[in-house]
Amino acid sequence: MKNTPLVSVLMPAYNSELYIAEAIQSILNQTYQNIELIIFDDGSSDKTRQVIEGFTDSRIIKILSDQNYGVVRARNEMIDRASGQYIALMDADDIADPSRLEKQISILESEQYDLCGSAQWVLDEGTGQIKKSKDKFSDADLRALLSVYCGLCNSAMTGKAEIFKRFKYDTSILTSEDYYLWVQMAAAGSRFLNLPERLITYRRYPAQTSSVHLEKFKLTTIEVQKKYLELLGINPDFYPRHLPFKQRLVNGIGLLRELNRRFPRVSLKANTEIYARFQYRRNGIYTPFTRLERLLVALWASLLVS
Repeated sequence: MKNTPLVSVLMPAYNSELYIAEAIQSILNQTYQNIELIIFDDGSSDKTRQVIEGFTDSRIIKILSDQNYGVVRARNEMIDRASGQYIALMDADDIADPSRLEKQISILESEQYDLCGSAQWVLDEGTGQIKKSKDKFSDADLRALLSVYCGLCNSAMTGKAEIFKRFKYDTSILTSEDYYLWVQMAAAGSRFLNLPERLITYRRYPAQTSSVHLEKFKLTTIEVQKKYLELLGINPDFYPRHLPFKQRLVNGIGLLRELNRRFPRVSLKANTEIYARFQYRRNGIYTPFTRLERLLVALWASLLVS
């Protein structure tokens, strides 16, 4: 690629001595070479700093903090320091496919999208098993589904630096900070794409599925979902949660109607996933009827703007 734009890769690190060398090397080995790699050691108490210091590549910018400020502040400081036209996010324990940046920058340079992610391999550190992520790929699906969950992997995202510098991470949201970042960008009209290639190996830890973590995540997720609807000009009372039949018809159909008007060409599958969040699980003998209800409502929504 001629006149390739500079890409700033941001890697926050805290007590990551076991994996950070592999993460760093996976960025340095990219087929797209016009990069700067900004690493923020956020007051690690293990040997993370020594590992970072062992790399002498001139493209690496090292920010070494003796105090732990938290990942949100670290990411924001790196965004401020980034000098590239594009910013790529990378966690210190994940692994990037060698072609990741080349493929994402090619998409972003087409000017059709503002932010580009990808499918991932998910490595369970508790069991050692590796699985394929379940992803959506189109802009309409990704932005509509932000009303019920975040379909974007933080460590797989690359986008225009001007957008990251405009929004940055909200320091008051410490559990779903990446979710809220994408919500703000999506509501402002930023265009998203997920590539079907699995360009990141993402590590998942047992602590991420603990009851304490899940409860905190659940509470902040509800607040982010309500905020997203507000930003879109949709009644926040439509936020997705289990409701009785009559009420979910009102709220579920209401949400789908508004989302499909704002994001034309939402897929039938995505509409089905959104409406399913209003239904109760384990319906026993009524399961075929709830599935039929879900399909009919989603089909109506998909045909609404076609």
